[in-house]
Amino acid sequence: MYRIGVDVGGTNTDAAILDTNALDSNSRGVLATCKTATTTHVTLGIQTAIKEVLANSNVDRSKVLNVAVGTTHFVNAVVENDARRLSRVAVVRLCGPYTRKIPPFSDFPYALRNIIEGPIFYLNGGLEIDGREISNLNPDQIKETASAIVKAGIEYVAVVGVFSALDQKGLHEERCKAMLQQFESSLSVVCSGQIGGPGLLTRENATILNAAILGFARKTITGFRLAMSKLDLSCPLYLTQNDGTLADATLAAELPIKTFASGPTNSLMGAAFLQRLGHGDRRLADKQVVVVDIGGTTTDICSLLPSGFPRQAPNFVEVGGIRTAFSMPEVLSIGLGGGSRVREVGEDGVVTVGPDSVAHRLTTDAVVFGGSILTATDIVVASGDAKIGDSEKVNSVTRKVIEGAISDIKRQLERAIDRMKVSSAPVSVLLVGGGSVILTDELHGVEECLRPPHHDSANAVGAAIAKVAGEIDVIEILAGRDENDAIEAAKQTAIDAAIANGADEKDVKIVDIQKIPLQYVNNKATRLVIKAVGSLKVKDGPLPDKIPNGTPSREVEVDEDSPPEAAEAESHNLKNGNMAKPTLGVDIASYRPNVKDGVWYISAVDVELIASGAGVLGTGGGGSPYLMALYTLDTLRKGGAGKMRVVALGSLKDDDICVFGAGYGAPSVSNERIGNGTDVFAAIDAVNTVMGIKDFHGIVADEIGGGNGLVTFPTSARYDRPVVDCDLMGRAYPTLEHGTPYVYGQPVLPVATADCKGNASVVLSAESNKRVEALIRQTCVEMGNSTGAAGRPLPGNVIKQYAIPNTVSQAWYLGRAVHLARQMKLDFIDAISTITPVRQLYTGKIIDVTRDVSRGYTVGRCIISPLSADEEGEIGPQPSSTSNGSQARETRYLAIPFQNEYLSAGFISPQNYHADPATSEEEEIICTVPDLISILGSDGEPLGSPELRYGLKVRVIGMPAHPLWSGSAEALRVGGPEFFGLKTEWKRVGKYSKPRSVIEEFDVVARKTEP
Repeated sequence: MYRIGVDVGGTNTDAAILDTNALDSNSRGVLATCKTATTTHVTLGIQTAIKEVLANSNVDRSKVLNVAVGTTHFVNAVVENDARRLSRVAVVRLCGPYTRKIPPFSDFPYALRNIIEGPIFYLNGGLEIDGREISNLNPDQIKETASAIVKAGIEYVAVVGVFSALDQKGLHEERCKAMLQQFESSLSVVCSGQIGGPGLLTRENATILNAAILGFARKTITGFRLAMSKLDLSCPLYLTQNDGTLADATLAAELPIKTFASGPTNSLMGAAFLQRLGHGDRRLADKQVVVVDIGGTTTDICSLLPSGFPRQAPNFVEVGGIRTAFSMPEVLSIGLGGGSRVREVGEDGVVTVGPDSVAHRLTTDAVVFGGSILTATDIVVASGDAKIGDSEKVNSVTRKVIEGAISDIKRQLERAIDRMKVSSAPVSVLLVGGGSVILTDELHGVEECLRPPHHDSANAVGAAIAKVAGEIDVIEILAGRDENDAIEAAKQTAIDAAIANGADEKDVKIVDIQKIPLQYVNNKATRLVIKAVGSLKVKDGPLPDKIPNGTPSREVEVDEDSPPEAAEAESHNLKNGNMAKPTLGVDIASYRPNVKDGVWYISAVDVELIASGAGVLGTGGGGSPYLMALYTLDTLRKGGAGKMRVVALGSLKDDDICVFGAGYGAPSVSNERIGNGTDVFAAIDAVNTVMGIKDFHGIVADEIGGGNGLVTFPTSARYDRPVVDCDLMGRAYPTLEHGTPYVYGQPVLPVATADCKGNASVVLSAESNKRVEALIRQTCVEMGNSTGAAGRPLPGNVIKQYAIPNTVSQAWYLGRAVHLARQMKLDFIDAISTITPVRQLYTGKIIDVTRDVSRGYTVGRCIISPLSADEEGEIGPQPSSTSNGSQARETRYLAIPFQNEYLSAGFISPQNYHADPATSEEEEIICTVPDLISILGSDGEPLGSPELRYGLKVRVIGMPAHPLWSGSAEALRVGGPEFFGLKTEWKRVGKYSKPRSVIEEFDVVARKTEP
């Protein structure tokens, strides 16, 4: 019995045929392979490749069990903005009164949005974090919606329910889908619960893309079936998915987004199989395995988990510039391949390889084939390590160029492999791909480098041997339940899903379990991600005579020859590119904010810069400012321009009244049950009503760090009142009592919390600020763990005395520094140092992260190790580690405990970093709260504590806190180490300097009147 695997790449289409009875042989059962050029007519290319391996193997076609195809066809349509292959999509949100503040398509690039954006509907439905319904489904609403969608000429619909991961029985999304199709049978509906886990916007984006590509996917897969029919193959057809498993053609035609990354994954799975991982080769059982797939243009690198499956990407994945949440392997691609161009650059004649490539022109442009372009393939032939083309043609290549190119290839691969390591364990590399011949030297840090048999066809082999999976991504409420029973039940659900997808029930097993407790909740809500995998069960019987659209398979023709048709977009839209990234196409160095007569009018570019700076000031917490920036940008587009403005702290009169409003609750909830924007306004109105305040003069941020650093801008537009250039923390802190006026005895009460349903609660009196925090937290839980909050308005004289000045400006300058450094290839820390006093604490690589939930907060510890001398070129040098400023190499690790925010930074010996954090102590503390600790990634963007993971290369900085935090014993107690249970005293990182003011620097009128 035989299996056929096909992998359709941008340059080549590979095919392989395997004998299932010889999988344990030295050849791994591979009977024949072939590599043909990918044709514009993809179906024809697949047909040609299969025909060749059938001819070469001479097998009985009736004994072919299945054909499995991996293709980049669908993702290319998205990346290329191909209007011919994409459809308009209507979006139906089941959300009750929530989610309006960030509409669907908010972060889509303009060009893609212009192609696929359809009407948007907000309907009753959705769940709270504790499983309660936000509101019941309304059949009348759904009927009207179905009619409106058809009237708009749209066929494809994305249904997105709030907390669909809790809705395991499909009570909302699936019922809505059934009713939509009952009322209008022509509609094709995709439910978000089939696509991704928690995180409404990223899950919705993926669902929209799936719906947009649905028609094209059905048509393409029909073409694949047609190719099989013409080859007299009656076996089942499968498509390979992003995680290395199979989906039958019918399922793949409905969920094509799950095949977007199947190409690289096929190579990874094929490499593991060809090397006998899990099938007899025990040498690698306890080692870390990294697969390196070198092609003609790029090299794809991924780490394999002990299960033999690739490590999945964390957080979100960007596809065509859109943040999405669906299962995709974490693959690092670098511009290095057999066709990479080799050059001598600079006065010293440094030899570089890539990143540009001759690609499919290798056999005409490379020197060994009579061309004139020196490539990596020419180098390996000139070195004598390969026999390709005419070796005499590269006799003139100098030894210096050969050695320099080999050294650069080695350097690039070593760095890339290290970035993809999952631990500090020994590394074994599986080298596959047609371009793998360019590696001729041993790699530093790699214990062994293995080339499996048939390594040049690993992608097709991976498709042929792929298994079947069942995966669940759900949120379980574990309060009052036996946790082990809940997990066992979830595991069985995953196993049942695998069997339903075609796995053989005899060998299905659980290969991955992730248990992720959610923050700020009292019901032990826990996200469970569980995968079960089994071998494909052989099905008897021929391919059905009919295919999904009801047309006989032998009569269907698919037109694939016409070129992609990209949508046109307005010039200003093309300039900006992505609605979530207004700085695209903007020269940051020459950009000037709009300041006039002492008023700073906020633009879209300002919003993005402030969001980046607020992330730095968030010190690991405060929630990601990304969603709040989208909300602010949408408000700006809808009429916030001119109203959204900032004034200087000094411009306040002593009796001017300033209000406060902020988001309060669990980020895990606010990222899913996105608000409608009214909760913060309702909280402000409730406090003002209680106090009899009819009007106010300014708006002040509770905290400038994280998302709450931007919440004041939509508030400014709503009330047509300015934001004051200050905040009450100078950073992010986890509790309300961390506001500086309250630390110094100013009243916080009354405090209001409100939701988007019209509920509001006001605390009028409490025995302490700590009790206030406890009371409003309980109210927040009752309101679904995400609310708006507002404290007592305070007069201008109090704000001027106790607020942290110029922090909105500080966020803007910090964001500008990061973006400018990225744009001009400057050092991020040097750029930040021009804005604020900063001390670089450490440069290194994260090697360990532990997390837990305590008292509703995420607590944990991050361990960072030093970089090697060669690695420092990737992100920056290690800071001075001696008292005289000399650059002695640091050998100690850095430990950073966190409670949402980063609390301290201290050196720890390499021997002790695995010790229990409760009993181990850092050797030398170098920074603590209230000073600010931020961890920056390789692009200068700050990393929140939920984003920390092994292998990230980071730079850690410390910034001094405002003197208000050290101005009294109470301030230092609340803001310092004691409050968080740290066994250390405050370790000052430097001397505070008041941030610059955007208003003072850029005020046009002020500059004109200066003497």
